[in-house]
Amino acid sequence: MRVNRTTVDLSDYPDLVVIYLGMRVRRPRGVLRLLGLGPKLYRSHQDRPDGLLLHEDIIWALLPPHWGARQYWRDLDSLEAWTRTAPHRDWWQRFLHDSGGTGFWHEAYFARGGIDAMYDDMDASTGLARFAPVIGSRGRMFSTRGRVENKPATIAPVVTESALYGIESESEPTQAE
Repeated sequence: MRVNRTTVDLSDYPDLVVIYLGMRVRRPRGVLRLLGLGPKLYRSHQDRPDGLLLHEDIIWALLPPHWGARQYWRDLDSLEAWTRTAPHRDWWQRFLHDSGGTGFWHEAYFARGGIDAMYDDMDASTGLARFAPVIGSRGRMFSTRGRVENKPATIAPVVTESALYGIESESEPTQAE
């Protein structure tokens, strides 16, 4: 029997964004953070925020626990808009204040070109950070728009660079993803 080979027609999705997310437990208290946050974020995806085409849960590793997701978004605008609403915004603000013994990362791939990567409190290299040089997330490199499009954020940030690092930035205000 021959293989039934198929593909997809993405012409209706010219601005498609595919994003991989992960949360890894780094310290024992991180288990509580992971278990406390997971169900809340899962429910938020079931509400089908505008622009979210598909959400799939992924278990990256069992020990240490490293859970995540793959998401398909219509465009970066809708993804950014969702990150500015509860519960994502509230969780993100708390995480950037205290990671709770976890590390978080995302890698995003854009149909129009470009790749974005961000790693917060990750002890071990993950994904692109396993082979590409890792640099500080400062200035233009602080936001997805800055990293991918070399543009300032188009909507208000969840946490500003100066608030996160406790210093004044020489760049325009940007967002933390």
